[in-house]
Amino acid sequence: MRTREPISKPGRCANVADARHCCANAFRRLRGSQGFAPLAMAILLPMIFHASGAQADAGPYPVRPIRLIVPFPPGAGTDTVARVVAQQLGLSLPATVVVENRPGAGGAIGAKDVAKAAADGYTLLFVASPFTTVAAASKDAGYDPLRQFTPVAPIAAGPLAFVVNPSVEAKTMREFIALARAQPGKINYGSAGTGSVNHLALELLKLRTRTDIVHIPYKGIAAATQDLLAGRIQAITASIPATLPYLAHNQLRVLAVTGPKRSPLLPDVPTWQESGIDNAQVINYWGIVAPAGTPRAIVLRLDAAVMKLLSQPQVRERLEQEGAELIPGPPESLGALIEGDLQRWQKLIAEAGLRLE
Repeated sequence: MRTREPISKPGRCANVADARHCCANAFRRLRGSQGFAPLAMAILLPMIFHASGAQADAGPYPVRPIRLIVPFPPGAGTDTVARVVAQQLGLSLPATVVVENRPGAGGAIGAKDVAKAAADGYTLLFVASPFTTVAAASKDAGYDPLRQFTPVAPIAAGPLAFVVNPSVEAKTMREFIALARAQPGKINYGSAGTGSVNHLALELLKLRTRTDIVHIPYKGIAAATQDLLAGRIQAITASIPATLPYLAHNQLRVLAVTGPKRSPLLPDVPTWQESGIDNAQVINYWGIVAPAGTPRAIVLRLDAAVMKLLSQPQVRERLEQEGAELIPGPPESLGALIEGDLQRWQKLIAEAGLRLE
């Protein structure tokens, strides 16, 4: 009995030449079949249409301005980094890249807008750690960081600084933990808002050190910093560059950095790990994502342009001033970073039994 070679399902051919090859193979397989004509049309036409779609994906890009949505206010640390990247990305592509600030809800408003945008490579989202912390902390953030977005390019990552008001009777992180244990519920800690990376950093610290520290949410870390300077709260975590001017004038005291290694900007300041706090690392990252379904060819074009700009000495120097370590790589590396960060915060929230709504 003659066996017939199985017919593969129509797939997406890389180009028209591949489509011809696919169609020829399918034609030979179908030639002896009953109902050959209608069956051939059913199989071959999707191949042709998919091939033409592939041709469209590989078309000219970009041909009009690209919007880079920054879900934070102008002047914020993430906004500063985004503008450096946008300017150099425009030169690298080349293209006009326009930064649009869409602040609110810890970055959720901007993320929701981009999730609904056309997946054509002309609307991008500049993400930082709140992209995952807010999604982890909220039952309905209004967006799904894994399903509604396509990773495009990782950019940089860096630790936060744990700083206190000079009136706090602790010169080291170990002394601070001892003080918090001796005075449960007496130390106030400010954050950029519920579900922010600053907030979840505190919850991680409390869980690992078994301390009772009061969380005071603000509408942005700038407001929390002002109350810290005034002595109305005792501690925050913030980006290293944001704290440096206050450290230089002894207005704040830094006790530790939250990353796996010391920061070049604060080489004498130990990490949480060095201070005896195990399994407690907090990293702020930056990257670019696009709406889910953005063509792969466009994603790779953008990623290559980002890697090119990150190789430039002046860009590297500028981003290192933000306390960041450059992490250029393929889109998949950003995807893994986002997924891993989201899972870590979800695990923390479940482990600590937090109710953040």
